[in-house]
Order: sequence, then structure tokens, then C-alpha cells
Amino acid sequence: MMDKTFDPAAVEARIADAWEAGDAFKAGRPDRADAKPFTIVIPPPNVTGSLHMGHALNNTLQDILARFERMRGRDVLWQPGTDHAGIATQMVVERRLAEAKEPGRREIGRAAFVEKVWAWKAESGGAIVNQLKRLGASCDWSRERFTMGLDGSPDDQMVRAVTKTFVDLHAQGLIYRDKRLVNWDPKFQTAISDLEVLQVEVKGHLWHFDYPIVDEAGAETGAVITVATTRPETMLGDTAVAVHPDDERYTHLVGKRVRLPLVGRLIPIVADTYSDPEKGTGAVKITPAHDFNDFEVGRRAGCTPINILDAEARISLAGNAAFLADAAPEPEAMALHGLDRFAARKQVVALMEARERLRLVEANTHAVPHGDRSNVVIEPYLTDQWYVNVKPLAERALQAVRDGQTKFVPDNYEKTFFQWLENIEPWCISRQLWWGHQIPVWYDETGGVFVAASEAEAQAQADAQHGRPIALRRDEDVLDTWFSSALWPFSTLGWPDATPELARHYPTDTLVTGKDIIFFWVARMMMLGLHVTDRVPFSTVYLHTLVRDAAGAKMSKSKGNVVDPLGLIDQYGADALRFTLAAMAAQGRDIKLAVNRVEGYRNFATKLWNASRFAEINGCTLRADYRPEAARDPLNRWALGEAARAVAEVTQALDAYRFNDAAAAAYRFVWNIFCDWYVELAKPVLQGEEVDAASKAETQGTVAFLIDQIAKLLHPFMPFLTEELWAIKGAGVPDRGLLALAPWPELGALNDAESEAEVGWLVDLVSEIRSARSETSVPAGAQISLVVIGADEALKARATRWTDTLLRLARLSEIRFEATAPKNAVQLLVRGSVAALPLEGIVDLGAEVSRLKKEAAKAAAEIEKIDAKLANADFMARAPDEIVDEQHERRTAQATRLEKITEALTRLTDETA
Repeated sequence: MMDKTFDPAAVEARIADAWEAGDAFKAGRPDRADAKPFTIVIPPPNVTGSLHMGHALNNTLQDILARFERMRGRDVLWQPGTDHAGIATQMVVERRLAEAKEPGRREIGRAAFVEKVWAWKAESGGAIVNQLKRLGASCDWSRERFTMGLDGSPDDQMVRAVTKTFVDLHAQGLIYRDKRLVNWDPKFQTAISDLEVLQVEVKGHLWHFDYPIVDEAGAETGAVITVATTRPETMLGDTAVAVHPDDERYTHLVGKRVRLPLVGRLIPIVADTYSDPEKGTGAVKITPAHDFNDFEVGRRAGCTPINILDAEARISLAGNAAFLADAAPEPEAMALHGLDRFAARKQVVALMEARERLRLVEANTHAVPHGDRSNVVIEPYLTDQWYVNVKPLAERALQAVRDGQTKFVPDNYEKTFFQWLENIEPWCISRQLWWGHQIPVWYDETGGVFVAASEAEAQAQADAQHGRPIALRRDEDVLDTWFSSALWPFSTLGWPDATPELARHYPTDTLVTGKDIIFFWVARMMMLGLHVTDRVPFSTVYLHTLVRDAAGAKMSKSKGNVVDPLGLIDQYGADALRFTLAAMAAQGRDIKLAVNRVEGYRNFATKLWNASRFAEINGCTLRADYRPEAARDPLNRWALGEAARAVAEVTQALDAYRFNDAAAAAYRFVWNIFCDWYVELAKPVLQGEEVDAASKAETQGTVAFLIDQIAKLLHPFMPFLTEELWAIKGAGVPDRGLLALAPWPELGALNDAESEAEVGWLVDLVSEIRSARSETSVPAGAQISLVVIGADEALKARATRWTDTLLRLARLSEIRFEATAPKNAVQLLVRGSVAALPLEGIVDLGAEVSRLKKEAAKAAAEIEKIDAKLANADFMARAPDEIVDEQHERRTAQATRLEKITEALTRLTDETA
């Protein structure tokens, strides 16, 4: 006997163990040797991470596809693994050392620190893998990979893949070293990419400084040019002042020089279109070593960049040859040496004010770059770094998408992809960290560079070049985390070795990932995949959106609106959470996650469980001799046809990555058709005393068969519940096996138009009667008449066959057949036939019409109010996206309400009261 309720907590671990014991998710099973492969690589979560709602959505969608294709007979490989997450992991371990009051990484040295990171990973770094298993992720866990190599050995295949790629790209001239400006994180003391920089609105100031103009001999003329800056401390590194070539205020000054206050350096006034006459004073200070735009202006003007900051963003002047050249700094300026940049800012302003060089201070709100991990202000910083010339790689990736070798779903993301790759800049791949793939480059004492797959190879190169043994020093930097991640689709399959898995599963089929990493990861996998393997890494990229809170706001710890998926799993079960995410995953639309939606789908699971218990109680068990195509009863044939329709709809939707449509089709069949209608309509046959034995047996067999089909249909979405039902219902069935490996239902031949016409009419008629009763406020307990208007003999016969059912389900007192509709009746149009509900004496129709008209007016007024707001350009420009979305949703709700009210009014034949 089935338990009274479905308890996810009691079932999920046991089901997971059964899947593992049965190698259910293992690729290359002997029974799939000749099957067509289907491959997904997991976006590797950070080894530091724990399951958040974005992970839950991403992995639910992947799992739906993996389970769906597995049931369709494919040899599925869902390749799992984790990412070493350079900065994030180093940050975690450094924080742990500090909390334990142990020496920091600089005190213990690189080797000891890296050893501690590996120890941490072994201890708790894989927590997210177990959390993914709780979600039901059907990865081939026997093939788990790690971007740094699972054993940390230089010989590990994942490490060799990264090293070979670097060495080959360098040999091809695509990787090179250059001194350029980078985004510098002073907290971590490393370069970070543009994609790891957050622009934060900050209330600051705009300081206007007067720079004295000098004559040809260098004497001050008494004239000044005023520049405006948000970063006064950087003036110490100014190398020019720029004005627009068409700005008549300054054209006479172009070619002249100014004396840089505090520093004494003579710098030119140059003409450059970068200067905007409408902003500030129209004259801008140029600091090439500390601003990306200034770097380009300085290069055009022939200025040498002067770096005045150290790696921790402190002022660095003493011993700074570039700063001291051609300068005569004041003692007060040199006293700034060693100050933090923000402390120096205050001092510079004070010094300029004391010298009467501060003309104006304006309040100024502007975007300031912050590190997405450190949350500190990022500095443009001039350093030597390693770069990839990705322009030629980008061209191939662009062409692959244009040619249709890889398609984006939704396709509007192609435009975003094109826009970024068409304007791509060199990729800075070096990071000044200790945790990561150390760059395979060695230097000799004269600055010679040797790029090799191993130290031994580099040593051999150096010795051959010098004709004697030579001491080498390895580059201390590591590679950007995304460099190794870009190789993920093929490195996880064994590349650079020619493995059977690589031959069978590459290129992969579908990549499912968030829209926010289309540049971080998707584009880079496309570029390196095509360059390294000469094949696109995946044929389809499905990009999902964000999961927001119920109000549409982005989840963040600071807002306190983060919803923990593990907490929801504990409370409602993994299946309820998964189905919620799938049901809301409309293409291109963010998910507004309300906990009551998860609770609602928990109730959906309960509904199916209760229907299955009802079936068990009423003798609905699987029979070896049951053949659905042989069913004769119209009700059973109708239910089987509806099941076939649901299977077709779910299949078509999943093939098109319309996860929400697939979930909706499955939900409609299970809840509305099977549980609400079929089970209810079958009760007289299953429970009646004077019932034809053959009809009852057929209905029992059909119910049991349909529960099996429902288990299959829902399995990709709700794997734990369905696997449990499959086991319970199949107890004693030979070779039953696991549902995860069962075939996807094929019910196309079961559609029956005649049965659908009859039972479908019954269902629609009862639904219309119920709606009309509700809309016109008929008391719930009142029994009313149904009048069928102008019925032919076939319709009369059909209504007569179902009289008992109609009386019971629609709360009718009688069914009559008449030529015309009675007065003061609500009219119903059902599949071409007309029926009426006489309501005189039951409902005050005049009052009801009046009430409905008032409600219609309210809805129309609310729609007008919302339309006015959405048409307000100022509102649309200022309102956050979630507020605009909320207004659209409110309008849709009011429009739907108005439509229902209007429909109710049209049902009433007498609107004169």
C-alpha cells in the first residue's frame, strides 16, 4: 500500500542511491553502444561555491535535457566538474588563514600556500557537487573534472591541455607580452578583465585646477588653463593637457606648454577630439599611465606614460625615474610618497588650494569601477602582462554563428555576440596570483624568454641558445581562470590526447548557461574551440536569464532577498523547486521567484500522488495483456488521446528549448485532464456496483497505463517523485528497471477524434457551466436547469448518455431540450452547440449586470492609468526594469479580468435592468 503522503526527504536520498548503483547516468553504457551520443558540458561552478538559485535554474534545465534525451535512447554524457576560480579561491583560503591567526600567504611562501589551497579543496571545495546531486543532476559523476587537474600534478591531462594551448598560441604569434594599461585590483594586486569590473554610481566631486601657461623659455605668463578632474592625485603623472581642435576658446593655446603644479614638469597643450567642449572646462588633463582614454591620447601625442602608483595603489614617487625626469617636485609633493591614493587625493586638493590653484569644486555623481570580487576601486595601471590576440580567433567564431554551425536560443543574443566580437580587444590572460595555472614561461638573467611545456624543455632551449647551462626563473604569474575554462568542452573529454570520449562526444550538442557569461565564457570557448580543434565546441547555445525575487529585484545578500534553493528543497522537495523553475523559464524573460509558486508545485506532486493512491485502492494495476490501442470505452480512448497530445506537445517544446511550454503541457494533462477530469469521470465505472466487468477492467488497465506514461512524461522535470511511482507501480513487473533509463512515451497512434468530440464536449460543457455560475454569482449549493437549444438527434443522444455525469458535476436539477432559449438565461456556446441556464428567481440579473458593468469600468480605468504611465517618457527613462515589468504585468492582469467580465456580460440575455 502506498504511503498516505509523498515525503521527499524520505525518498530523495534513496532514489539517488538507486541511480548511482544502477550506473543510470554513465555514458557509454553497453546497452547504448550503438546509440547516437548527446553531450552537454556543465558550466563548471566555482570550487568555492555553494548552490544558489542561478545554479539551480541552470542545472535544472540541463538535467531536463539530459533525462529527456536519455529516455529517447541517446547515449547521454552530461560532463560534470568544477572550476578552480583563481581570485575567489585564493580569497577564501587567505581569509581562513587570517581567521585561524596563521601566517599569511606572503609569510609562508608560494609553495606552502598552494599546498594549503589543495588541502582546502580536498576538505570542502567540492561541496557544490553534493548539492547538485540533491537537486537531482544526472551527470556522469564518474567523469568529474577540475580545471586545475584533479591530482594537482603537472602531468595531469587537464594541466597539459592548458599548457599546450599556451605554448602553441605563443608559437603562432597569438600570445605575446606587452606593457599596457590594465584594470588593476589593489586589494588582490592583480590585473582583472573588463568583464570583472563593476561600474558603481558614486557621489563624488569634480575639482577644477588652474595650470599656469609658460612661454618658450619656461617662464609663467600669468595666464592659466583650467582642467577638471575627479581624481586629483593622478595629476602627479600628467603628461599633457588636451583641448578639442575646434574649441575656439583654446585654439590659440595649442602647442604651448604649462607648468604642472606641485611637480614642475613642463607639459604640452595638445589638440585631440577626445576632449569634449561641453564637459567640464573643455580642457582635460592627460595621465596616460592611469586612464584608458588618456593612454590613447598620450600615444597620439607622443607622451611617455608616468606611473605614480604602486601595486597597492599608494603614491610612489621616491626613486621613480619616470616621475623625476624633467621634473622639479616641491618637497610637499615628495611627502606624498607612500600615502594611500585617497589620502593623497585630500592632500593634493589642500596643496592646490593653498597655492590658489583650486578654482572650483563641484558635486559630481559618476560611475567608478570596482572589482567584482574585492569591491575596491579599480585603478588603470601600466604593467607588463601576457595577451592573446583574439581578433583572428573572433573572426572564425563570428563566421561559425553566421553560417549556422552554432545557433543561439533565443536568437536575439546573436546580435550581442556579434557586437562584442566585432569590437574585441586583446585578452589579458596573466594574473598576479598564486592559485592557478602558472604561466609556462621561463627567463634567463639577461631577459631572454623561453616558452615551453615543461621546465626541462625550457632549460634545453636556454642551454642551446647560450651554449652552456644557464639559470632560469619561471614567470610567477598565473593564467586567467577563463583561459582554462575556455578549453572545457574538449579538455574534459581528454584533449590533447586522442581519447575515445573525444572522438565520440565532441563537438558537444547543447550548452546551457546564463546570459551574463556570454563574453566571459561562451565567446572564449567558441574562439579557442575553433582554433584548437578546428570544430565548433557546441551546436546550440541556450542562454537563460536571471532568477529574481518575487518583486522582480535582483537577489543580493545586502538586500536580504536571497532565496536559498537548498532551503526550498528541504521544505518542499527538489521536484517542486525544479518544476517551478522550468515552468517559469520563458525564453528571454527573467524569473520572478515567489515561494508560493514552489508550494503550488509541491501541491501538484501531492495531487498526482493522491491520484495514484486512488488508483491503487481501486485495483488499477499494470497488466501484461493491456493494449492501449485496443481500448473501446470512449472515456478511456479520450484520456489516451489526451496523453498522446501531451507527449507531442512536451516533446516539441523541449526540442525547441521552450521549457515553460513543456512544463505547462505536462501540468495541464496531469492536473486538469488526468486528475481532475479522467479520474472523476471514471469513478462511476471504478466504484459503481452495477458496472460491466469488461469496462471496469479496461478502465483499471487504462488508469494504470496512464500513470506510467505520466511518470515518463514528468520524469525530466520531477525525477524523484516519478522514479518512486515507477518503482511502486512496477513492483513485480519483470525487467522493470529504472525509470531514468526507460523509453520516452510514444503514443501518437492513440489519438481518437470521435472520442475526443464526445468527451471533449462533455468537459467543455461542464467547464462553461461552472464558469457561468461563478461569473453570475449563482449560490454554490443551488441546483439549476440546463436547456440544450435546437439539438439534433446526435446531440440529444450524447447529452442523454452523460446525463448522470452532468447532473453530478455541474450541479444541475434537470436537462431539457428546447427550440429557443428561455428569457433571462445565461447562454453558452460549446463546440457549435448552444445551451442556456435559466437564472430567473435564482440570481437578480439586473443587479448582476450592473455589478459587472461597474467592475468593467474599474478594470478599464486601471488599464488607462497604467497605459498613461507606460507612455510617460520620463517614467520609462527613470524606472528600474523590474518596476516597468510590474506595470506590464498589472496591465495584462487587468486586461484579462476585463475580458472575463465582458464575456460574463455577453452571456446574459437581458441587460435592461
